[in-house]
Amino acid sequence: MGRQNGPGMRLIDLRKDYGRLAVIHGVDLEVAEGEFIVFVGPSGCGKSTLLRMIAGLEEVSEGTIEIGGRDVTDLDPSRRGIAMVFQSYALYPHMTVRENLGFGLSMANAPRDEIAREVAGAARILKLEPLLDRRPGQLSGGQRQRVAIGRAIVRKPQVFLFDEPLSNLDAELRVSMRIEISRLHRELGNTMIYVTHDQTEAMTLADRIVVLRDGRIEQVGTPREVYENPVNTFVAGFIGSPRMNLLKSAAGQGGIVVGGVKISTAAAVPTGELIAGLRPEHLSITERVEGSLPATVDFSEYLGGTRYLYCQLEDGQSLIAEQRGGPDLQAGQKVYFHWNPASLRLFGMDGARL
Repeated sequence: MGRQNGPGMRLIDLRKDYGRLAVIHGVDLEVAEGEFIVFVGPSGCGKSTLLRMIAGLEEVSEGTIEIGGRDVTDLDPSRRGIAMVFQSYALYPHMTVRENLGFGLSMANAPRDEIAREVAGAARILKLEPLLDRRPGQLSGGQRQRVAIGRAIVRKPQVFLFDEPLSNLDAELRVSMRIEISRLHRELGNTMIYVTHDQTEAMTLADRIVVLRDGRIEQVGTPREVYENPVNTFVAGFIGSPRMNLLKSAAGQGGIVVGGVKISTAAAVPTGELIAGLRPEHLSITERVEGSLPATVDFSEYLGGTRYLYCQLEDGQSLIAEQRGGPDLQAGQKVYFHWNPASLRLFGMDGARL
């Protein structure tokens, strides 16, 4: 589901300190109603801390949190209109699926018929009807996570918060649960904030990705914007698997020298050292011709329809290229690469996009 008009959530100059240690540094973010936002970044970047601040599980040092146009900065978590899904599922082992789903409403003294109606609705959405009388110990990991999500649905929140919900699942289950969560977002239309270190989850689920580093936002954009037009070398190197090749280069009169090879470019760039960014899929094997980039294969990773070539350039820099079809290549073989200059992304030595 794309963005809708109306207030979803706003973070205004949000900061978090633990004594003298600052971990969130003035984060500003606007989320539209119904938008699916993914916080992604390396371990320790502050993404889970930021999510817990939104949930009310971490105190805000400075700044404001608004949900649905309402200032919730100092409100109790139960009054914020949020529901959180944790990595650990947090189900009650002695309760059935039915009882786990309805627990929040039971604690709020909701009428029995309302509890039954809401539990039945959540079970239908998540295909849990055959499991309602089982206990968590009788469920698979994916089923337990669906119950945890169902418990959040029953609360009818304005905003769903997901804290790395799929990290305990195996690879096949993670794929199926990504499909489930995407379908759930389309069906419910709620605002969703999702934290992950897995960029595949970020790229496949998000309307927009928020890339974090050291408690600061580096870039906000659609998956395509962040992938194709990273604002700096950190985002370029973090988003994408394998990562973008970042090659020390130099700009001179009439072109750029990349890996010892001069190429012409229509872009106006300052003379001097710079970093050239190339995605592995933009490199294609060619004959030895003028302008082709020579490299030596270090390792060939065969993945069926795709092969990744880990190579070394003549100046000692590393290069990863994606190969689809073509001959098998062995370690030590010499290859030559060609690319479209339009696919080149240029950065200054400070890491900022030129």
